Amino acid sequence: MNVGKNSIKILRRRFFMKKVSVVLMMMFFLAIALVGCASPEADSVLDKIQEAGTMVVGTSADYPPYEYVDESGNFAGFDIELMTEIAKRMNVELEWTDMPFDSLIAAVQEGKIDLSISCFNYSEERDEKVDFSDAYYTSEDAFLVAEDFAGTITNAEDVANFKIGVQSGTVQDEWVTTELIEAGLMEESNLSRYERVDQAAMDLQAGRIEVIVADSVPAQALMGQFGGFKIVFEDMLYTGPINIVLPEGDSELQERVNSIIAELQSEGFIDDLAVKYFSD
Repeated sequence: MNVGKNSIKILRRRFFMKKVSVVLMMMFFLAIALVGCASPEADSVLDKIQEAGTMVVGTSADYPPYEYVDESGNFAGFDIELMTEIAKRMNVELEWTDMPFDSLIAAVQEGKIDLSISCFNYSEERDEKVDFSDAYYTSEDAFLVAEDFAGTITNAEDVANFKIGVQSGTVQDEWVTTELIEAGLMEESNLSRYERVDQAAMDLQAGRIEVIVADSVPAQALMGQFGGFKIVFEDMLYTGPINIVLPEGDSELQERVNSIIAELQSEGFIDDLAVKYFSD
C-alpha cells in the first residue's frame, strides 16, 4: 500500500515538473520575442546629419552683424560664417531655416531643425529645454536711445523709468521681465516685445518707445543702419558667453561641435571673424 502511494507521489511530482518546464520554456520564448520586437536605440542627431549629408540649422536673420540677409538675398554675418565652417569640417551641406527668434528653441526640441545659431546666451531656463555648445564668443548688453534722448541712465535699473523695447525671447527680454517688472520697478505696459529687433528700431525712431535693450554689437549695427541713435549704457546684464543651441541629451553632436569650436578658437578663425564683423 505504501509502495502505491509513493508511486502516485512520484507521478504527481513528474507531472508538476513537466508543467513548470513548459511554463519556463514559454517565458523564455516570450522574452526572446519581446527583445526582438523592441525598437532599436534611437540614432543621435549627429548620425542623422551624417547619413543625410545635410545639417538643418535655424537662425533669426534680423540681428546684424551676427546674422542677417545681405543685399543679394544671402544669409551673412558672424554666426553664419562660423556655422558654415563648422558644417564644412563635418563634411556636410548646410541648410538654413529662418524663423522668429522665440521659435528657435522649440524648433530644436521638436526636431524641426538639427540645431540653432542666433547669438544665443546661456540661461538656466533655456538649459531645461535644450543643451548648449561651449561658448564661442562673449558680449555685453546696451541701452540704445534716440540722439535727442534727455533722460538720465546711470545704472541698469534706471531704464525702468522709460518705455522699453526688446526682441521677444531674448535674455534682454528675460532681464527686463525678471529684474524690472517682477521686481516691481516698472509696469509691464511699458515693455514692448518685438519679433524682430529692427521693428523695435522703427518704433524707437518714431518715438513709440524710448529705449531698446539689446546685445551691444547689434545695437551698434542699428546705429549705423538707422542713424539718429546712440548708446547710453553698456554692461553685462544677462548677456555673456554666446553658444550654439543643441538637442537635449545628444552628447555625440555636442562633443563634435565643441571639438570644432575648440579647433577654430586655437587656429584664430573666430578672432578673425570678430575683427571682420565687430571692428569699427
